Order: sequence, then C-alpha cells, then structure tokens
Amino acid sequence: MENHLKEICQILKGEDDFLIAAHYHPDGDALGSTAALGFILKALGKRFRIYNQSGVPEAMQWLEFPAPMLTEIPKNFDGWYLILDCGDAARMGENLMNAMDPEKSINIDHHMGNTDFATINWVDTNRPAVGEMITLIAREFKISLSGPLGEALYLSIATDTGFFTYGNTKPETLEIIADIIRHGLQLGEFVPKIRNQWTMKRIKLWTLALDKIQLYHNEQTAMIFVTQEMLAETNTGGPDCEGLVNFISRIRKVRVAIVVREDSQHRFKFSLRSSGSDNVQIIASMFGGGGHKNASGGMIESSAENVRTRLISALAEKLYNL
Repeated sequence: MENHLKEICQILKGEDDFLIAAHYHPDGDALGSTAALGFILKALGKRFRIYNQSGVPEAMQWLEFPAPMLTEIPKNFDGWYLILDCGDAARMGENLMNAMDPEKSINIDHHMGNTDFATINWVDTNRPAVGEMITLIAREFKISLSGPLGEALYLSIATDTGFFTYGNTKPETLEIIADIIRHGLQLGEFVPKIRNQWTMKRIKLWTLALDKIQLYHNEQTAMIFVTQEMLAETNTGGPDCEGLVNFISRIRKVRVAIVVREDSQHRFKFSLRSSGSDNVQIIASMFGGGGHKNASGGMIESSAENVRTRLISALAEKLYNL
C-alpha cells in the first residue's frame, strides 16, 4: 500500500493534467474525497478538472469545490484519470468508463472486492473512507489540512464512519479529525451543513416507508421496499432514501437491515447494513454487489417478490444458518 501511495504522488508531482471523478449518485465520501484531491492539485499548481455523471446532489450544494463540477467529460482530454470510491469501473458511469484511457488511470478505493480496473490500483479495505487515503496524499506533500480541504476531508470521513460510530473507525481516523480541528474546523458551524439537509418531501417518503417495515428471521432482519409509486407520491428520488437503512438497523434485536429501492420496472437497488461480526458483504457478492463487511449493496433485476425471497433466503442460509 505504501508503494502505491508513493507511485501516485510521483505521478501527481510529475504530470500536469488530471480528471478527478467518483461514483455516480455520489455520497459524502465520493464528493468529499473529490473536492479534497482537487484542493491538493490546486495547491500543487496543477491543471485539473472534476467530474461526476450525476453532478452534486441538492443536499451537498453547500460544499466548496476547487473547480466547477462537470457533468460532461471534457473533449479531447489526454491527461490522467483519478477515479475515487468506485468498487468497479461501472460505478463511475458508462460515459466515463468508455472514455477513460486505461494506460493513464488511477483507482483509489476502500471497498472489498474492488476489480482493480485501472493501471494503478490503490485499494485499502482497512481504510474507513477514501478521504482518509487522500489525507495521506496531502501529508506526503506537506499540505495543511485547513480551510476547504479540511472540510472536504471531514465530510468524507465522518459520513463513511457514521460520524465515528461504525466499527471501521480507527485511532488513526480520529487523529486525522483532531488534526483538521486543530487547523480551524468549527464543528458547531460545519456539522449542521452535513446533517441538517432534510426536506419535507423526504420526511413524507420516510413516513410511507417506515409504515411498510417487515421483520424476518425471528425479528433479526428488517426490510423495507421503496417503490416507484412511493417516490412519485412524495416527489422524491434515490438520494432521499439515503440513511433509511441505517435508521431501521436501530430496531431492537435486528442484526441485518435491508432497504430495497425500485429503480425501474424489474430493477431493484438493495442496501444492507449490519454490525459486529455479521458480514453482509458476503450476501451482496452473491448478487454481483459489494461494499464492506457491515455496509454493502448491489442491484438485482427481477420481480419485487423474487428479490425479496432471494435476499431473505440468502441471509437465512449464509448468515443465520437456518
């Protein structure tokens, strides 16, 4: 891992044209690490652009970026592609996947099962967030974790550790946060920007969804299906479902929480959450998905009832030994 870090820093130092991208429908880690790496390149005086197929979600519009967020790939781009927080090439989006020069690509990620799709693959599953890996790059160049860079790193690491409550939070993680705070981050002013972004539409969606909770396996599994009808009724979308699976995982006795969202007819996105030794990444991998031990997901193309049956059966067999 140390060799990959050194190699990437040599490229960042020696080259002068970069495109930074992360997975579509970006979360806090994807956006925070994108912005942070951009601020590092800006400090180094490099040419760079930042891209995301989905753009910046409404709830993250407050985040400061070092350059405009592009939603179209620059024409005739001939530099290096820096791909962040993508477990496989498809997660970056079809347009970028087709445009990327495989000979000039760097994959920085922390997901289990990463497919090593780039020329240089720095994948460290022991890191709770890609933002923590970007911090190591900043330190290699002796760049202070202050201002917008520190804010972007905090966003990345805080959101992917459940604000430092998940098992992936390590002492080093908290030491990085302490360093950011020492460099001036005001938690009382900054954290509400991340957390206080809900809309009434989202509240209405959650009200509908929570009314549909189903429990399985002697109340050890909680599941919610979010249908297209529910999204249409509340005028919401996929980002409004974020956090729902973590919320229902707090039900007493529940070991695994599942939220299944209907993306289109016969196409369903599932999210799995667990705690402790319950490894839901094994379940996700059975359906071509991936992620982490306690937070994984994927996509299944089938009928709603078949999706439900397959997920519940997989948990019974692989996790509960029923």
